[in-house]
Amino acid sequence: MQLSACFSGRGRSWLAVLLVLAVALPGLAGSPARAGDGYELWLRYPPLDEGARRLAMPLASRIVIEGQDDSLRVAGEELVRGIDGLLQATPAVAPEVTAGAIVLGLASSPRIQALALPLAELGPEGYLIRSVQMEGRPVTVIAANTGPAVLYGAFEWLRRLQVGDPLTDLDVRSTPALRLRVLNHWDNLNRTVERGYAGQSIWDWHTLPGFTQARYVDYARANASIGINGTVLNNVNSNALSLTAPWIEKAAALADVFRPWGVRVYLSARFSAPVEIGGLASADPLDPAVAAWWRAKADELYAAIPDFGGFLVKANSEGQPGPQDYGRSHAEGANMLADAVAPHGGVVMWRAFVYSAENATDRARQAYEEFVPLDGTFRDNVLVQVKNGPIDFQPREPFHPMFGAMPGTPLMMEFQITKEYLGFATHIAYLGTMYEETLQSVTDRPVAGATVADVIDGSAEGHTLSGMAGVANIGSDRNWSGSHFDQANWYVFGRMAWDPRARAEPIARDWAQRTFTTDPAFVEPVVGMMMGSREAVVDYMTPLGLHHVMATGHHYGPGPWVDDLDRPEWNPVYYHRADATGIGFDRTATGSNALAQYAPGVGARYADPATVDERDLLWFHHVAWDRPMRSGRTLWDELVVTYGRGVSKVGEMRRTWSAMEPHVDARRFDEVSQFLAIQEQEAKWWRDASVSYFRTLADRPLPAGEPEPEFDLEHYRALSFPLAPGNTH
Repeated sequence: MQLSACFSGRGRSWLAVLLVLAVALPGLAGSPARAGDGYELWLRYPPLDEGARRLAMPLASRIVIEGQDDSLRVAGEELVRGIDGLLQATPAVAPEVTAGAIVLGLASSPRIQALALPLAELGPEGYLIRSVQMEGRPVTVIAANTGPAVLYGAFEWLRRLQVGDPLTDLDVRSTPALRLRVLNHWDNLNRTVERGYAGQSIWDWHTLPGFTQARYVDYARANASIGINGTVLNNVNSNALSLTAPWIEKAAALADVFRPWGVRVYLSARFSAPVEIGGLASADPLDPAVAAWWRAKADELYAAIPDFGGFLVKANSEGQPGPQDYGRSHAEGANMLADAVAPHGGVVMWRAFVYSAENATDRARQAYEEFVPLDGTFRDNVLVQVKNGPIDFQPREPFHPMFGAMPGTPLMMEFQITKEYLGFATHIAYLGTMYEETLQSVTDRPVAGATVADVIDGSAEGHTLSGMAGVANIGSDRNWSGSHFDQANWYVFGRMAWDPRARAEPIARDWAQRTFTTDPAFVEPVVGMMMGSREAVVDYMTPLGLHHVMATGHHYGPGPWVDDLDRPEWNPVYYHRADATGIGFDRTATGSNALAQYAPGVGARYADPATVDERDLLWFHHVAWDRPMRSGRTLWDELVVTYGRGVSKVGEMRRTWSAMEPHVDARRFDEVSQFLAIQEQEAKWWRDASVSYFRTLADRPLPAGEPEPEFDLEHYRALSFPLAPGNTH
């Protein structure tokens, strides 16, 4: 039974809700290792141990709701669900305040006003959780200025109960650093998902709007629990049909489901829609007829979805139409759309991911060159959405030089949650370490010491509009993301979108405790495994700054030898540039000079092989095979050893997980075990194929103790995967 079905109707009485809970929850209760299929995500509420229940019970005896709001309603329902599961006691829901009550309230409520709480400073989405005296009785107040913010506070209170944090003498204030915290679904209207490894699209467009699955409620609930407040429903490689009346009606049905959870709907807009569905001869953004068409389309959208968030646009990239087709700039295209949604409070998220075959020097330079000269010319309701690195979601990239280089324009971070280049769903790669690495990178712009986090939250440049987007890994699989551990990437994205200065390790610990068990015998080794997992992938796929060496189209498996694709920047040989003298892409002043796009101090550190982090060495430098590394090994030997270290790390992960069997239900234990076996096999494939190829150019023996590849190079070159997930060729 899906619990969300119990709460989706507005007219449900509290008696009905509690009766359903009484039936449903006991059947789900059990030990921390109770059976699970991953559907509950981190919102499992298994019973706490008896001592923890005894301590918490007096603090959760009743729920008092102050205010009429759908988000308050679902917040109350969530507290009932969580307390019933964790404490094995159903709290009363009543207006009378008693000792130990949890009071959910809006700032406008007279009871909340009487407490004189500092709510005004929290803005529309911040919340306060405080232990107070109300009407002479000790209670916990969860208060905010809006219903969704109270809901965020309710989820935080439950998180603390789940993981054993203290619930007495509370004074918690939390406000999101970023205004837009959005998932980008690369979902097509036919239910395929570009770069999606979790089955079909979660959106069953064919049955919408007439049928709204309970899964949609559970999706919104999961997002609200980690502070995500928006979702772009359709692929950035968009279909203009998504802006026609039947599809707007479908999107509106989803928006109605999401609204109580504080999740707004956005759509990817195809720039050529005025021609494709509007009957116009042009999509020129400076054509008054085109601007009028978009204004009318915006009016139509907001009539159907009053809280519609706005548009996401991919333009003049990878063949997508855009303003440059008419000799116009990205700013002119974005501003035309921004003017259409501005009267309704909407925004435009204009992606900076652009590259073309005409860029003869370095694909990494193009976005900067196209967008930085436009700084200060975008409308106030436009965000330029920039990928974390200058190429394309690689296992490791240095931060994008655009961050800090456009002080007059809000820049929105775009991370990938789905693992297009990191082994798909079958490889464990906790991306919290990647997100943290990028967000904590020092840009030295607009001021010395400024970080990427300072730029995207607006604090460095005084912007009020801010945001972070994540390319979603959610699909129709029962466990949502294709892999149990990929759920952690959805989770950490939401947590870091709320607070881009948060750290990956405590979030990993939090997720492991909530998703599996709070037993330290499980949590500590598994968190250690997670924290090293992404670095293991980097080691066996793209060590020492190598990048984009994946096979063609599907990006599955190694293909460093590929050199026959139509455009140079589609070929892995373009990026590694290995030859008899060495390996790596020279981006210094003697090469493409992409380093000139960084602040001088940052660029200088990258430009000197003695100061650049060796993990980025081959990203910025073409290095001789015999160059001494800091380990004392030559570059060639270091490269081979690093490949092997990645394989060894996966073996360690398998051993760690095998010892967790007593702490995990059999189904999830077996599924993770099987995926780790695949990962180890494929890590060895990556190592052997890559070493075999690069050895033909380096013409050197393997370091002592390093095993020979299992097969010869021709074997690896002959492998073909035309039906691999996400294949675009």
